[in-house]
This record gives sequence, C-alpha cells and structure tokens, in this order.
Amino acid sequence: MRAIPALLLTVLALALPLQAGAQGLFSAAITVNDRAITGYELDQRARLLGILGAPGNPRDEARKQLIEERLKLDAAEANGLRLSDEQIEAGMQEFAARSDQSLEAFLRGLAANGVARQSLRDFVEAGLVWRELVRARFGPRAQVTEDEVDRALAATSGTGGVRVLLSEIIMPAPPQLAAEVQARAERISRIRSIAAFAAEAREYSATASRERGGRLDWLSVSELPPALRGVILGLQPGEVTDPLTIPNAIALFQLRAIQETDTPDPTYAAIDYAAFYIPGGRSEAALGEALDIAARIDTCDDLYGVARGLPAERLDRDVLPPDQIPDDIAIELAKLDEGEVSMALTRAEGETLVLLMLCGRTNAVNDDTDRAAVSARLRNDKLASFADSYLAELQADALIVER
Repeated sequence: MRAIPALLLTVLALALPLQAGAQGLFSAAITVNDRAITGYELDQRARLLGILGAPGNPRDEARKQLIEERLKLDAAEANGLRLSDEQIEAGMQEFAARSDQSLEAFLRGLAANGVARQSLRDFVEAGLVWRELVRARFGPRAQVTEDEVDRALAATSGTGGVRVLLSEIIMPAPPQLAAEVQARAERISRIRSIAAFAAEAREYSATASRERGGRLDWLSVSELPPALRGVILGLQPGEVTDPLTIPNAIALFQLRAIQETDTPDPTYAAIDYAAFYIPGGRSEAALGEALDIAARIDTCDDLYGVARGLPAERLDRDVLPPDQIPDDIAIELAKLDEGEVSMALTRAEGETLVLLMLCGRTNAVNDDTDRAAVSARLRNDKLASFADSYLAELQADALIVER
C-alpha cells in the first residue's frame, strides 16, 4: 500500500508533459486582431493542403491562409454577413464533388489522414463567406460593358487584335512597410495625369521601367495575365488600376492608350519560363550577381549550368497555362521576349531575388467564344482584382502577432 502514492506520483509526472503539450497545441500560435489561430489549426490546415496537393510549403501556406481567413471572417461579420449551416454543408458537398466523391467518402479520406470534419468546414466557410462579401461589396463596380466584351473578343477572335500602352509602378511591400505602401498605392490609384503617374514611378517603382517613368511599350492584351486583362480593358486612357497585391509588392498600371489592330493577337496554350533564386533580395551584391548571370546566358537551358552544384530549389523551370502562372510572374513575362530576363521580383519577404527568364510561348487555336462567357470572365477578373486589393487593405490595417 505504501508503494501506491509513489506510483501515482510517477504516473502524474509522466502525464504532465503530455498535458502541457496538448495545452500548447490548442493555445494561440498567432492572433489576428482579436481572433486566435491555434497550433492545432495550423497542423490541420497543413495536413489538408498536403492531401489536396496544394503548391508551396504546406506549413507556410497554412499560416498564410488562416491569417487571411481571420481577416475575411472579421470583414464579413462587420458587414453583417453570416452563412447558414445549410449553405456551408452544400459548399462542403460541392467541394467533395470536385474529386468525384460524396461528402461522406471525402471526409473518411480526410479522417484517415488525421484531418477533422471541422477543419474542412472552416476552410469551406471562409471561402464561401468571402465570395459573398466580395460580390455584395464590389458587384456594382464590376459590371461589364458591351464595349469591353467587344474588345476582349477582338483580342481572341482571329479577326483583329487589341494592344495597349501601359505605365507601371511596382513597389516593394515587406510586412513592416505594408501599411505605408498600401496607403501610397491608394493615393497613386486616384491619379489621372500621365505626367503625375510617371513622376511617382520614378520615385517609388522598383522595376527597370522607372527610368522611363514606368512607361512600357505596346503590349498585346493576350500577353497580359488573364486576371489583369478585364481590369485593363475596363480603363479609359489616364485611369489607373486599383492597387494589385503581388508577393512582397503592390502593383499599379495606368492605361495611356488602347488600339485595335488588323492583325489577330495570338493566344497561348502554355508559357515556358525559368526562375533562378539569389539570396540577398535587392541588395547590391544580389543584383550584381543577377546581372553577371544574365550576361552569361542566352537561353533557359544555360541556367542549368549556372545552378549545377547548388541546391535544387535554387532553380525552377515551369511550363504552365497562362491562367496558372502567379500574377506577378505573368506580369513580368508579358514584358519579355524569348530569352530576355527580369530582375524585378523577390520572394521570402524580399530576402530572395528572382532572376526570371522567358523560355518560350506555345500558341493555341481559338474556339468560337460566347459573349455571355466572355462577359462573365471579365466580371470575375474585376471581382478578383477588387478582392485582392480589399484583402491587402485589411491585412495592412490588422494587428497580427505571432507567439
């Protein structure tokens, strides 16, 4: 009997670390304004993203998504928007159907990999409520005119083309400067003077075009990222896009001129490009290394020699449909001819410089296009642009604390 208290003490001592670990898992790892994100939620989302085959590091993407979702839920609540259980359940069924499964079968597969039903529910709810909020808030501003549809059809019909003269400002926006850069971008977006926009570009833009006041040469609309085409076609000369959020930066574009041509614009089935990553961000040493590499290469294949002996993650080579290319990369590729390079982009919150090279474009054959489908696509493109800008504004104003 005397041994029993000692045994109990031993059991309790062994249990304490487990209890502390469980408490740590369910305590706040990140707070976004007054909303907590627990270690458990981060783990669940990372598992879910891994199962779905989402690109990028699952843990990093989980952190990014959950922070954004807290902001989206805050915004929805502030606007009095809440979904019913029936709407969320229908959204979960629709999500499962994308993989040709019933919701029950899909949930069993998730459970077998340690993902709870509630984790999928949270994921689906945030996406649905954000979509409803964006439609309610920006729907009236995303209307598409017949002229815009005509322009879009002309760009892909084979009977003629549309090209545009744009000016650009791309401003680095690391986390510590995000609010300041967002406020500056909002101010610049209200400019209607080409000269005034050029002055802002010379002062703040990080791209090579800054010396020309951000002015770009004529671009075919078909070469622009799909999400940007509708936005640009909706502008009048002198008007500026809303701020567009891209990794580690904010972009603005001003339309200087638009022109219909007799030559049909090509459409592309795929874009072949390479990205070589250089530590140091936009430091003098990193930019010097990028310039040295650019002087030694003529094609994307030459980059394999540059990357020989380095970690595999230093070089990416992708061949993707235009709508699957990240917007910041697609914007830079639109300005390049085959074999040309860009050094405008960074990754890892500005700590890694991207040497981007266009390897080639594969033409596609255009099909007959329905006006209603074109109008819907242009409207969705506008809504996506408004949504990105709104989310960037919410994030710039938020208090985000990692523990």
